[in-house]
Amino acid sequence: MEGDEMTVPHLFTCPISLDLFTDPVTLCTGQTYDRSSIKKWLAAGNLTCPVTMQKLHDPSLVPNHNLRHLIQQWSQMGHRLHPDYFAAIDPLVSLKHSLASPSSTFLEKLQALQKIRDLTDETDSFLIEMGFLPLLLKLVFEMVDPGFTQDYVNFVEQGLACVLRLLPLGELECLNILKEGSKLESFVVLFEHGNVMVKQSLCHIVGLVSSSSATWELCGMIGQNQRLLNMIICVVKQNSEISEAGIRAISALCCLESNRENLVQQGLVDGLVTYIWNSERKDRSLAATAMAMIEQVLVKEKAKEALIKNPNGVRAVVKMVFRVSEEEGSESAVDSLIKVCEGSLEAREKAIVGGALTQLLLLLQSQCSGRTKTKATTLLKLL
Repeated sequence: MEGDEMTVPHLFTCPISLDLFTDPVTLCTGQTYDRSSIKKWLAAGNLTCPVTMQKLHDPSLVPNHNLRHLIQQWSQMGHRLHPDYFAAIDPLVSLKHSLASPSSTFLEKLQALQKIRDLTDETDSFLIEMGFLPLLLKLVFEMVDPGFTQDYVNFVEQGLACVLRLLPLGELECLNILKEGSKLESFVVLFEHGNVMVKQSLCHIVGLVSSSSATWELCGMIGQNQRLLNMIICVVKQNSEISEAGIRAISALCCLESNRENLVQQGLVDGLVTYIWNSERKDRSLAATAMAMIEQVLVKEKAKEALIKNPNGVRAVVKMVFRVSEEEGSESAVDSLIKVCEGSLEAREKAIVGGALTQLLLLLQSQCSGRTKTKATTLLKLL
């Protein structure tokens, strides 16, 4: 019936043919066209994007699976979704255009980001379907302003907040944009000059990178960047809220053996010792995470040397052997002391002076597991 016909939303029409997309593809400019239409345009000798008129440095046509899926949903459920569906979509089309268009000013892009942050969680699935996540990543890690003005820092902060909001719903593989040398360098520069919120957000992204096999190669690349590793370790030492984000980032990076080696070289042990030493009023579970990382890297002689050499190193580990009503971290602490004390008289002396004997006796009287008690007994004999 004619009364039931629906107007095809602007988002779903090819800018060239003005017809409903059948095979949407995206150019390097971020603009999407129907494959047949853009191929005719290029075959005619045109070397620019029809909408933006930018010269195409890369003529590749990338299938826009998000848009195709959105059109399929509309085709199957359009009548039931109208009009609320389009009431949600239409403003997003305008926001995406503001972010993607080369003609948009920096202020317009910033305002678009602020509007996205103000949207409710109910719109997040639409944002994912419309390809906002890769666009946001590209903007944040491509528009680096060496002056780091307040507006620019605000832009990065807003952009990263939007990225972290959408990443749990999207594909983590999109983070592989950071594998491009310039993008990873932008990541490092942002970490170096960004404010606390920016640093925290970047630490959260590092944590997500190691959580998927699709981004393990990127995790390894981050682990090879000595400058970035050093900065994350410095964050851990700061004894502030951001230290917790740093601990989680390092814990994530430690999933790769090669990263552990590089982290030790950049002073990981000293950083973790500092965190544990100041952890009385912090999240105890994160202190246990830090302790587990120390245990993990103590297979390396350089890590053992760093722990023994640090004035608070062995004492910090002793401190983790027993905490009233807490077993979390105890086994890692006992294991760590066994590893450093077996081959070092200096480590044994420091452990005894640090109160290891008392801590172990308290641990043996607690409700800890049989395995932990067995290891505690072994350490007592060693001391």
